[in-house]
Amino acid sequence: MARHKVDHSKPLSHREILIIMSGLMTGLLLAALDQTIVSTALKSIVEDFNGLNHYTWVVTAYLLTSTASTPLYGKVSDLYGRRPVYQFSIVVFLLGSLLAGASTNMEQLIITRAIQGIGAGGLMGLTFVIIGDLVAPRERGKYQGLFGAVWGLSSVAGPLLGGFFSDNGTILGITGWRWIFFINLPFGILALVVTSIVLHIPKVKREHKIDYFGAFLLIVAVVALLIGLSVLGPENGWTESRTLAAIIGGALVAIFFVLWEGKAVEPILPLTLFKNRTFTLTSIIAFVIGAGMFGAIIMLPLYLQIIQGNSATSAGLRLIPLMLGILIFTITSGRLITKNGKYKIYPVVGSIVMSFGIFLMSTAKVATPYWQIALFSVVVGAGLGLTMQTIVIALQNAVDFKDLGIATSSNTFFRSLGGAFGTAIFGTILSNRLAENLKVNFGALAASNPDVMKSVDPSLLESLKSNTEVIAKLPAQVQGVVLDAFSSSFHTVFLVAFPVVAIAFFFAIGLEEKTLQDSASHATARQDAAGESLG
Repeated sequence: MARHKVDHSKPLSHREILIIMSGLMTGLLLAALDQTIVSTALKSIVEDFNGLNHYTWVVTAYLLTSTASTPLYGKVSDLYGRRPVYQFSIVVFLLGSLLAGASTNMEQLIITRAIQGIGAGGLMGLTFVIIGDLVAPRERGKYQGLFGAVWGLSSVAGPLLGGFFSDNGTILGITGWRWIFFINLPFGILALVVTSIVLHIPKVKREHKIDYFGAFLLIVAVVALLIGLSVLGPENGWTESRTLAAIIGGALVAIFFVLWEGKAVEPILPLTLFKNRTFTLTSIIAFVIGAGMFGAIIMLPLYLQIIQGNSATSAGLRLIPLMLGILIFTITSGRLITKNGKYKIYPVVGSIVMSFGIFLMSTAKVATPYWQIALFSVVVGAGLGLTMQTIVIALQNAVDFKDLGIATSSNTFFRSLGGAFGTAIFGTILSNRLAENLKVNFGALAASNPDVMKSVDPSLLESLKSNTEVIAKLPAQVQGVVLDAFSSSFHTVFLVAFPVVAIAFFFAIGLEEKTLQDSASHATARQDAAGESLG
């Protein structure tokens, strides 16, 4: 097949960009799907491997390595070129997927999920970097809107596919749940082929020295903090010695990392970037939005399954309004940015809309009809769509071309980090409030109707904190009390998430409205960066 030649002295045509984007969107979809597809298949996996005590690590291992590796890919691609580094991430992701699908025990699955995460860090981080290379900021909005649609699609398709594959005992003679990993192979190979044919970004030769020790410190700090916050804290308590050791140790290593980067010759994360007001503000907004998106919104499928009794597949379908909100408002805001050249208004309005949507979620009760939940979901999705991709455009427009890779991947890194913190904190709030609400509600029921409580096996009530399937086995009156306890707990989570997400508004209004580079200015900046590197 003939290679698709690109004349780098002039901007790419719309057709050329769309061809390149087809490969990038495929890679991004795979990485985004694997954040959610495992959730509905975990029950089947745990039953096959008798690994209930390690099941959280199947999710956490992927989260740890994908988050920690994201900024490293940005820096390494700045030094060695985008295409080889991006294709390396695809190969690593495919290798992890193949090995995960072939795992024979829980330990193997956890290790291979970590390998998957290493590849996913590049797929998620470099996608936006490459678009930043190829498309001028003024034109970028209409294209990055499509990537927002990928995130929205993955939030629905992930749980749906996970439920479909795990609900089938075998497919083509292979255990159903294993297909959540094997399905990545043909699409990953397609992304590899497309990027090999069309992704030709000129490699800028420059003298370089990789800060290996800085990379090591960054990985240790992130892994220790995430283990403490997303695993040890929720499982063992926040004052337990191992939890404190992980969090304090991670914080100390993070401080040492900052000190080391200040004197490194070729730092992994140049601290000079934080002198750029836009970089600092967009990093904070990404962290806050990530906490709201991954932390609070992950509660919506739980609400639909536990409170409203939907199956995993049905709950996935009922997330479509959230996807539509993200899709419509990401594409609309992107096209308006391209048309008018203004971007600041969108994260300002988006942060308000998203926080309002989360506040509306806090009003949901056991009897709340689905149409209201769908409306609330659209509002939250609209806020995400107005904010998430717009801050990437603002960031890329404000940094030097030579720092485009590390700046963009750092934004993805901070969003993932916020998501990890949010998931851990909101999950802990849900667990703690649920235990308290169940205690209060059961006490009230025992006082008003002791005969009903005496007819229920105490072990069933205790298992409610870890297994919601037992709700169906309870008497109707007890079920009502339990569902009320869950509903009140979700209410608290969303109420806490509301002011957290609202904080983003105050940072968004601090963004500067800089003139977006057009195609000619963008091409000049790219040539200047190449000239400086060669000089």
